[in-house]
Amino acid sequence: MRPVQLVTLVLSAFLAGCASGARATPEAPRAAPSTTGEAAAPASVVAVPAPSGEVGFLVMAHGGDEAWNASVEAEVAEVRGVLPVELAFGMANPGTLRAALNELDGQGVERVAVVRMFLSGSSFREQTDWFLGMSDVAPERFVLMGPAAEDPQARLQVEHDLEVATHDHGLLDSDVARDILRERAASLSERPAEESVLLIAHGMGDEAENQAVLDDLERIASTIRLDGYARVRSETLREDWPEERAVAEERIRSFVEAEVGAGRRVLVVPARLSGFGPYADVLQGLPYAHSEGFLPHPSLSDWILRTGAELACTRGWVDAEDCES
Repeated sequence: MRPVQLVTLVLSAFLAGCASGARATPEAPRAAPSTTGEAAAPASVVAVPAPSGEVGFLVMAHGGDEAWNASVEAEVAEVRGVLPVELAFGMANPGTLRAALNELDGQGVERVAVVRMFLSGSSFREQTDWFLGMSDVAPERFVLMGPAAEDPQARLQVEHDLEVATHDHGLLDSDVARDILRERAASLSERPAEESVLLIAHGMGDEAENQAVLDDLERIASTIRLDGYARVRSETLREDWPEERAVAEERIRSFVEAEVGAGRRVLVVPARLSGFGPYADVLQGLPYAHSEGFLPHPSLSDWILRTGAELACTRGWVDAEDCES
């Protein structure tokens, strides 16, 4: 049984037992990642209180190619059946947001926990708040793709009658991200003392926001170092900003070249939701081993459930006594 199936069963039981004051079960200890090159056991899960009847989840994700989208769909599918859930791809795209809200409204939902599956909590936050009516201040700059980029109407707020709420943190802020990246490195490792780990994330254009991503990566790196690797380095490629990217590419390649020159095997672990991204092009011609991104992984469905349920608790959509750990 996948860990999320356990969460689903407990949440379903909670839904059925709200009236009788049923409580969630305590968290089980997490299994430590393997340092022998063998993939670590999936992390244990904690059962969280589920919101009741009129609450649904709207999961936002960046979106990509068919395989990328399918990997996100698979995680969201694990949550369906617990309560109404809709998925909105795009970088806070008003069209997909509108469609998702309409679907939830049609299912009788009145309150929506918006779970933003972005690595950084600041990603598209102002745009999300504006479109969903959580802010009356329009962003100074909209990030819109396709026909919406040229359509002034696409910058208008989405009309709806639902109560919505979202969270401040991103996936990189969570213990789930830390555990998955540590597990990814361990799955590649053969002799940690003779290996160096390189964590790479997309990065941000704004210096302060990019530093916040690096700080999150460094927090994760500090845990990975406990597994005995020779070096653990954190980098952002700053993929969408040419000048900053050129500097980052040179720095990243220099690190790998230096580690290989010192006789160490380099393990590249991408801190991205799915796939390996553009890093193969950046590292072309250099020897290294690499993993894929966070997906697929059973803990991601757990993260969606936790995040949505915590929002429901914070907003008072669930009885306070049922939100107590």
